Amino acid sequence: MSGTTAVPLPRPQGRARAAPQERRRRVVPLAAAPAARAGDEPLLRGIFEIGKRSCDVVLSARRLRWSPILPESPTGDSSVALQAQEEIIEMKDVFSVKLKRRRFAGQKKGGTLLGITIFKCLNKEENKLTDCAIHLNNLSEDHCQSWFRHLKEILNGFQNRPKSLKVFVNPSSHKREATHIYYEKVAPLFKLADIKTDVTVTEYEGHALSVLKECELQAFDGVVCVGGDGSVSEVAHGLLLRAQMDAGKDTDYVSKPVRAPIPLGVIPAGTTNILAHTLYGIKHAVTATLHIVMGHIQAVDVCTFSTPSKLLRFGFSAMFGFGARTLALAEKHRWMPSSQRKDFAFIKTLADLKPEECELSFLPLQILQEDSHDDGKKKERMKKGSKDQWQKIQGHFLNVSIMGIPCLCSMAPRGLAPNTRLNNGSMALIVVQNTSRAEFIKHLKRYTSVKNQFNFPFVETYTVREVKVQPKLKSGPDAKENVCLNAEGNYPWNIDGDLMKEASEVHVRVHPQLIDLYGVNTDDLESSQVTCNCI
Repeated sequence: MSGTTAVPLPRPQGRARAAPQERRRRVVPLAAAPAARAGDEPLLRGIFEIGKRSCDVVLSARRLRWSPILPESPTGDSSVALQAQEEIIEMKDVFSVKLKRRRFAGQKKGGTLLGITIFKCLNKEENKLTDCAIHLNNLSEDHCQSWFRHLKEILNGFQNRPKSLKVFVNPSSHKREATHIYYEKVAPLFKLADIKTDVTVTEYEGHALSVLKECELQAFDGVVCVGGDGSVSEVAHGLLLRAQMDAGKDTDYVSKPVRAPIPLGVIPAGTTNILAHTLYGIKHAVTATLHIVMGHIQAVDVCTFSTPSKLLRFGFSAMFGFGARTLALAEKHRWMPSSQRKDFAFIKTLADLKPEECELSFLPLQILQEDSHDDGKKKERMKKGSKDQWQKIQGHFLNVSIMGIPCLCSMAPRGLAPNTRLNNGSMALIVVQNTSRAEFIKHLKRYTSVKNQFNFPFVETYTVREVKVQPKLKSGPDAKENVCLNAEGNYPWNIDGDLMKEASEVHVRVHPQLIDLYGVNTDDLESSQVTCNCI
């Protein structure tokens, strides 16, 4: 006879499977905590078969724990009972629970109930997440239904976990893998977690932006982009632009933007995948998906890129000079395969290495470190200067980088801007002055190693909150050197891997924690490794 009973109980209720020897078995008491914490009070207790062993299982709001039911020793030796090991699953690591049934081929509903399957998010190694299943077998319909309802109620209590998502898939990203990645790796996990999705496969540049301006965002808990850095940047820009529109702000010039209404999830399907690496520490579609499913949310700083009279873009990072010229050349050769196109553009731009003359104005920030009260780690605090503390540098620069986030990638494991953070309200201004090609190559090679890429006399770094970049156009006999100018007389900019050719003089501001992204702070990843023995 099977059933489920509320705890406390003198004995666990419900039988996993009848067996003659069970009359000589006894329940091994679960280890008692010195004092029960909030959420540790038992909700249910019962018997399930787990890994071919009958187990005494206890459910609380915080965790699921079980111990095997061992046969009694004929001699009454209690040491046998002590050999039983209690196993624990934290409910915050569980993302789905399903009733397990046996069905015939072609049968879609009903079937013989076998028990309950619990799906858990597991942190394996090198920041990689995966899912594992734990099977709780019991043939009683009433017993399993009661446990299933309680488990679902606990899972529904996690507020940040999305129930409905708007998904954008860029089929042209990198090796045109995005569609395959989504439908083979991402969509099954969304379905398993009972997340409803509305999918748009983009057909042209700006398609996602157009949809975001018109769609009913309040119907979704988050937005997901499957693509490369350019696709993600477009969706982030669209989300923030929509937020300004809904707030009644003038979108031509936004000095104090409002936050994005819902989080953004990033599924890496591009070449460099800087934002995904920065959020997850790895390029791995399943890891990215599980961060979304689990509702791991990280507030992230966003930059605005503007002319003196117009907002150009919301974004996370930008390059002017070598980084922008390389991208502009690659875009002119779209007919080439992706990897060949980028290699060609890099080598060609390096061979034609030329500095840009410009004036840089910036408002510096001073980083102050103080001990936090909870974990003893150093916490950074920014000290702003007054508005009359603008600093200026003028000269010939090979490259100017403005980074609001660390910008990790496989080619720069420490990050393009390792001294900045995801959400400390600062930008890294990295200025590479004119130097020989050989010295510039040495600087570039340092990004792939653990050595300091800024330890060169021609490289200067600043921590800033605003930057103005004003190129100096050559005139007269030197006008032919303005090789980077487009037909409108503007220099190219590389913003999050997207080519922007709408302006030369650009004003960049950082806006603290303007958007929530699904992911974690990579500074904390190394200390969060956990293990699990899934049955």
